[in-house]
Amino acid sequence: MSQVSTIGLDIAKNVFHAHGADERGAMVFSRKLTRNKLLDFFASQPGCTVALEACGGAHHWARQLKAMGHDVRLIPPAYVKPFVKRNKNDAIDAEAICEAAQRPGMRYVTVKSEEQQAAGLVFRARDLVVRQRTQLINAIRGHLAEYGWVAPRGTAHMTLLTELLEEGEMTSTLPAAAQPMFKLMIDMLAELDKQVAVLDREIARRAKEDEAARRLMTIPGIGPIVATAIIALAPPIETFRKGRDFAAWLGLAPRQHSTGGKQRLGGITKMGERTIRRLLIIGASSVVLQANRRGAPRGSWLESMLARKPRMLVSVALANKMARMVWALLTRKEDYKAPAVVVV
Repeated sequence: MSQVSTIGLDIAKNVFHAHGADERGAMVFSRKLTRNKLLDFFASQPGCTVALEACGGAHHWARQLKAMGHDVRLIPPAYVKPFVKRNKNDAIDAEAICEAAQRPGMRYVTVKSEEQQAAGLVFRARDLVVRQRTQLINAIRGHLAEYGWVAPRGTAHMTLLTELLEEGEMTSTLPAAAQPMFKLMIDMLAELDKQVAVLDREIARRAKEDEAARRLMTIPGIGPIVATAIIALAPPIETFRKGRDFAAWLGLAPRQHSTGGKQRLGGITKMGERTIRRLLIIGASSVVLQANRRGAPRGSWLESMLARKPRMLVSVALANKMARMVWALLTRKEDYKAPAVVVV
């Protein structure tokens, strides 16, 4: 029987499937495994390459398998899909993962430690709370519109809206049965605001204690939230050969539709870590907004871009530049230095 060299593992909640292949790519076994027998099965296997899709729970199983001496590789699901043959089931998925792992040019996801995943959890929690707050604000505005009150958009106007709901003028126009419901939603909104404030203080504390985060905050448009998100969610900066690779990993590089020697570039790819990408674009948008109000430095790249391009396009382009600055600062371990502007 041939010696297994690569195992493709299709993971799930309770039922897993392992596809083993030798170094020529020929199948050695294809086996269904239950959750409580998975580790026992791999403990009996010789040290080999084990490939998984980078999905929910993949980092946990990767850490378990690495502790057994296996070479674990996580593959983005988008890179596995081209190897899936007709139809779809666990066995076919495991075979596709195994075949993708044997390609010499395949790209992999860095396995995260428990500490790295815990550090990123604060941003996931904050995103969840902010999303719930937005939903609640939209619900309040929508229900008020049913009674003839049109409230402006945005969280900044909710303080005034809350005061109006607590006063007699607006409350008197609402049905008696609706007033307790609005009071309930207002109380829920106040509680969500407190939770967001707690998470913001925790993020600010982490940014203050981390040297790399303090270095990143010297870049215009990057504050505590963006800096700590990059440190917590991005893979080691040594993974990227240059700043352009880091920006492309974040999905801030243009999508190519080139053919026949003709280069055609579209919008950004939106690949990679979307939390960091979104935060960088928000930070860049604040810089562009201030440049529109107060004026960009004369002769600067930002001034020339704003003179000939739409503001949103400039924000995304600036986010791309900020990503490359992040790579440079973390690689060289230096603070940001504003470029000298040559006035002609």
